[in-house]
Amino acid sequence: MNFIPTAIPDVIVIEPKVFADDRGFFLESYQKQRFSEAGIPFDFVQDNHSKSQQGVLRGLHYQLQQTQGKLVRVVAGEIFDVAVDIRKSSPTFGKWVGDHLSAENKKMLWVPSGFAHGFLVTSSSAEVLYKTTDYYAPQWERSIMWNDPMININWPLNRNNPTLSIKDESGKPLSEAEVFN
Repeated sequence: MNFIPTAIPDVIVIEPKVFADDRGFFLESYQKQRFSEAGIPFDFVQDNHSKSQQGVLRGLHYQLQQTQGKLVRVVAGEIFDVAVDIRKSSPTFGKWVGDHLSAENKKMLWVPSGFAHGFLVTSSSAEVLYKTTDYYAPQWERSIMWNDPMININWPLNRNNPTLSIKDESGKPLSEAEVFN
């Protein structure tokens, strides 16, 4: 596996080694020792699977307590996956990184605790799997506006408005959101 730091070094793109032949392919999507050696020494406690249609934007989500690190990958379709640093003491507070994850490129993104996470489906549909380091706790979940001008994420929207959940429509701007110290 290749572990590639992004412009925010705590967020890591992971490129697994893919062994392909005329039958299909095989890859390791997680291997505890390799992840630990790459600076991701966490135990995962929950796996989530979502399916969304093109133009659906989920996020920017995080939990204030029972914080979750997320290992995100796509098993069908493509997304533009984003992590936003919401740690006030960080030199990259309010900055974002994003990458295209797809079933074809098989890349994964490590989003540590202290970051808001979201993605936009760029293919006709996409299935996203992600492992988390803590359990879902809806009482601690928060949402930041996907289009906050302070963050200024360059979503690949092609001038279309995304499809949002009610929760995501009411996300707060970063300047008003509860964040980490």
